[in-house]
Amino acid sequence: MQKIEPATLESGNAIPLLRTLNISLREIGASHAVMEVSVSEMHGNYFGGAHGGLIATLVDTVSFFPRPLLPSGKSCTTTNLNVTYVRPAAIGDRLVARAELLHMGRRMASLAVTVKNQHDKLVAHGTTTLMLSS
Repeated sequence: MQKIEPATLESGNAIPLLRTLNISLREIGASHAVMEVSVSEMHGNYFGGAHGGLIATLVDTVSFFPRPLLPSGKSCTTTNLNVTYVRPAAIGDRLVARAELLHMGRRMASLAVTVKNQHDKLVAHGTTTLMLSS
């Protein structure tokens, strides 16, 4: 397995998919990470709200950025992603996704993620399991 460079706010924000979707990595913490997106027409679903795929992308991607994971140069991949949608997000909403590292072993990491809107209302929550490479 090739060694990867430790992730930073700059390198995280350079991920092509995140740039395309206008998702920003805002914070890398000791056991958490935060991403944000302002929902625009380009994120819309058939009903005129935020597409669930945008929210799932937030949950999945923010999970990689607590300091012990990508920011430490540790290679990892998602093995499980679970998203529960609580309320719809509308065009114009600002969504903030926060990942918390719950457990990190030698081969697996477990994280919990919340996605809230600008009114601090829960839009979705999820869990991810990441497989870690040595």
